Amino acid sequence: MDSNLHSPERRLIELRIEHGDLDAMIDRASAQNPLDELLMRRLKKRRLSLRDEIARIEKLLDPDQPA
Repeated sequence: MDSNLHSPERRLIELRIEHGDLDAMIDRASAQNPLDELLMRRLKKRRLSLRDEIARIEKLLDPDQPA
């Protein structure tokens, strides 16, 4: 049961949720008052990092099949 808490599948779900939350936060901030440029850059960099980590875990879970 404990191993399920740290499984790649669970981590993938957590990352997708965090990415979606961050995406929504960036959209809201852009639409209302633009945040200072440095903070916006940091948020976007974190979002990109999350996307890369999601892609890495997806590849780990479903490796390419040889032709």
